[in-house]
Amino acid sequence: MKKYVILASLAGSLLFTAHAGNTNKVAATAAATEVAAPAKARAYKVDVAKSDLKWHAKKVTGEHMGNIALQSGEMQVNGNKVVGGTFVIDMNAITCTDIKDAEYNGKLIGHLKSDDFFSVEKNPTATFKINSVKPIANAAAGKPNATVTGDLTIKGITNQVSFPATLAVKNGVASAKADVTIDRSKFDVRYGSKSFFDNLGDKAIYDDFVVSLDVTAKQ
Repeated sequence: MKKYVILASLAGSLLFTAHAGNTNKVAATAAATEVAAPAKARAYKVDVAKSDLKWHAKKVTGEHMGNIALQSGEMQVNGNKVVGGTFVIDMNAITCTDIKDAEYNGKLIGHLKSDDFFSVEKNPTATFKINSVKPIANAAAGKPNATVTGDLTIKGITNQVSFPATLAVKNGVASAKADVTIDRSKFDVRYGSKSFFDNLGDKAIYDDFVVSLDVTAKQ
């Protein structure tokens, strides 16, 4: 009987030791595979006074161009990289710079703000939210170094756009420069569009227009 008691005690001891060893191994493995949490991105506020947005649209018989303005925005910065951002565009701030006649200029701006184009009274702002920023390998200095993809909302309609951009962060200042091509037909901007109307002839206005941006944000 005594022999069986000793054997039982020995077996229990071995089982306890094995369990403890396994527990320690699991703990060690968990510690070894634990990864430090990524640094939290910091918000840089857009300096609207030092930021510039220009638009350029073409039609069969010519072209028009002008300015527009940011109402507010911020860039998300992690280390020395821009990783995100949100921007609000003031659609009431649209201007035309190529028409010098004040009356004709005013008529064009009024038309652009009307329901034929951007329905500004109903939709006074447009927005853009960055969803991803992917580096461009071996980008030359001063050339686009990232592909930015995000959600652009115009007239309450949201579509994804993607474009090459030149991004930089230095001395507490973040900057972004890019030429963004936008297909207006995707935002229900129909006037003069061959996507919606036939037989427009020389009155057709091309769907694609370009917004050139130069945005500055600070801590």
